[in-house]
Amino acid sequence: MPPPSTPSRLSAGALAALPTVRRIAVLRPNAIGDFVFALPALHALRASWPQARITLLGREWHRELLTGRPGPVDEVVVVPAMPGIGAPEDTPPDTPRTDDFLRAVRQARFDLAIQLYGGGRYTNPFVASLGAALTVGMQADDAPPLDRNLPYERWRNERLRLLEVVGLAGATPRELNPRLAVTAQDHAVLNDATALPHQPIVVLQPGATDERRRWPVERFAAVGRALAEAGAFLVINGSEAERPLTAQLASMLAVPHVDLAGRLPLAGLLALLQRARLLVSNDTGPLHLASALGCPSVGIYWAMNIITAAPLVQGRQRAILSMRLMCPVCGVENVRQRCPHQVSFVDDVGVDEVQVAAMAEWHAGPGGHTAPAPHARHDTTRAGATPAAGAELLDAQGVADQT
Repeated sequence: MPPPSTPSRLSAGALAALPTVRRIAVLRPNAIGDFVFALPALHALRASWPQARITLLGREWHRELLTGRPGPVDEVVVVPAMPGIGAPEDTPPDTPRTDDFLRAVRQARFDLAIQLYGGGRYTNPFVASLGAALTVGMQADDAPPLDRNLPYERWRNERLRLLEVVGLAGATPRELNPRLAVTAQDHAVLNDATALPHQPIVVLQPGATDERRRWPVERFAAVGRALAEAGAFLVINGSEAERPLTAQLASMLAVPHVDLAGRLPLAGLLALLQRARLLVSNDTGPLHLASALGCPSVGIYWAMNIITAAPLVQGRQRAILSMRLMCPVCGVENVRQRCPHQVSFVDDVGVDEVQVAAMAEWHAGPGGHTAPAPHARHDTTRAGATPAAGAELLDAQGVADQT
């Protein structure tokens, strides 16, 4: 068991805060949905220390997306992949590269370093090595402690968990569902990728990196056709790797649409979701982006994932749940373990459940509020990043994806 941890608090007065905080480092080098989950915590840091410089230790896609974008992050420094941090645990370490990186980032003389990337077995030693005056983060049973620690348990709401972590440093939550800024440049990127018609847009997102979270593509097609009959123009989104899947969906629609899989940069996706009247999606990055952009959505979730991924404010975000816990192939329970079968765990969600919720949001129009859809299973200030990340510190390669 780890050493006793400091109890977490969500108020600035609960724990002694640092007298002066000028530089803050936040480690979270993962995917798009994970960044959205961290937005309430990042905004809490910004509100609590408005004059501090916040450095996100992230991936290359973070730097591409956040540089120059209004928001709580001032700069992004790309973390080189290392065992347990962006690379498999059994990856041979590149010690000289890691040492060079740490020497560079220590020059920032961080007052506060925050670990928001898992249980801490690999990340806590990394954060401790940054040389900050105070370190806080999560701690699993096999992880060494930081100065202040939140015990790590798997099935917890991720947004609330991260708010608790920054609360250990004295940060106070201000916004439960902060918005991600969309710029004119984002819309220019979208316009360069495609010419969309002047009619309401519905985005279909049939992919997900984990095949257990993929709803059958033919059911996306059925819902899409119903929305097209109601007047929607359909846009299919996905990564380059998902192009065979999106092409399969496109072949089933038989209504006007455009398939943007592999063609739309992340900045353009932000503009698309801001413009869209509705998103119908598996539990994947664009679904969580929608909540940060004010885009109504219908999301298909595996039961356990709604625990970690549910937004803190429901708004126009509808969640349709599969309650399946056993693998449909071998019958093994997949909550405490994972069987090897790459099959859908959400294919027990029927077309009607999703279509009823989608049509309710469609008829609600842009903005506004609707009552829960009948028969649906469950409904549930400062300028941002600067180019200094590349100039001041270290460069490394990352991979952008939409998960």
